[in-house]
Amino acid sequence: MPRIVAHHDVKDRAHWLASPLREQVFGPLGVHNIRTYTDPNNPVHVSLTADVDDIDAFGAFMQSDAAAEAMASDGVLPETIIVLIEA
Repeated sequence: MPRIVAHHDVKDRAHWLASPLREQVFGPLGVHNIRTYTDPNNPVHVSLTADVDDIDAFGAFMQSDAAAEAMASDGVLPETIIVLIEA
């Protein structure tokens, strides 16, 4: 099971941290052990790590309208997303 690291910018760090959507949208996809991180020098730059049961399903979801809606709700700036997969 691969582990991912994703980092991106957000409109409001406190709002992003408080959001329950990560667990709600990723949980059914087999994404778990999600941990969040913040950049102490840049208040809009955040990151997360997670274990992903099916990386292909995760990738497909990230291209979906449901993912776009969740990101918009959380204030994620999608053009800044970078996902790294454990090698």
